Amino acid sequence: MGDALRLYPLLAWTWLRAAAQFPLSMALLCLGSAAVAALDLVAILLLFEHTPRIAGFTAAQVLFLYGTSALSFTLADVLLGSTERLGEHVRRGTLDTMLVRPVSPLVQIATEDFSPRRMARLLPAAVALGCVLPRLEVDWDAGRVAMVPVMLISGTVIFAALWVLTASVQLVALDMHPATKSVTYGGAYLTQYPMTLYAREFVRGLTFVIPLVFVNWQPALYVLDRPDPLGLPPLLRFASPAVALALCAVAALAWRAGLRHYRSTGS
Repeated sequence: MGDALRLYPLLAWTWLRAAAQFPLSMALLCLGSAAVAALDLVAILLLFEHTPRIAGFTAAQVLFLYGTSALSFTLADVLLGSTERLGEHVRRGTLDTMLVRPVSPLVQIATEDFSPRRMARLLPAAVALGCVLPRLEVDWDAGRVAMVPVMLISGTVIFAALWVLTASVQLVALDMHPATKSVTYGGAYLTQYPMTLYAREFVRGLTFVIPLVFVNWQPALYVLDRPDPLGLPPLLRFASPAVALALCAVAALAWRAGLRHYRSTGS
């Protein structure tokens, strides 16, 4: 673990320096990434041009959900999003090369093609969250103020664990890449909106199977002082850190199990 924490920034910095050799290209890619990332925000704003509320939530409340979800997801994507390419490495046999290097293959894959354009996608979410927080009609006591960074950190860890879990699946099922995207990218999209938009059984699945509600929905209910539509215990609003740690443990076990069962490409 100590070696991974030390080598990750070194490898990431190597890729950043490589990208900086072409500053104009890097700047244009960053602008393009930020613009594409802002499309979800534009979609929400367009919705509220035609309705004052979505599933009982005001524009400020939905933008709060968008900002916390998008910021958490993009941070996790920056750190571990490249792991989605693991199936390609398995198919080409390049994972074998990574396994014989004195660096964790997870670190190598996570830092691959590390580029500023990935970090540029943080901008729309950060701006939206910074603008909406003062406009929320809530009583900002110490607990609610502290909950915002806690939910961002927990949400980032949950998404990061999901990246590793979905990558682990590709070690044994190469054709699962499109399906795994429904968990990562699909999960990011789902958590940008109130869970009251979705069927109750679907939300239960996002609570007890793939715990996406703990990215921002459950803690947001506490911040916004709203009741849980499923009638779940109020204690769950504070469970995001515990869920994040538990999901990390599951992801670590899945990653190690996947590596143990890896048998190369056979070519």
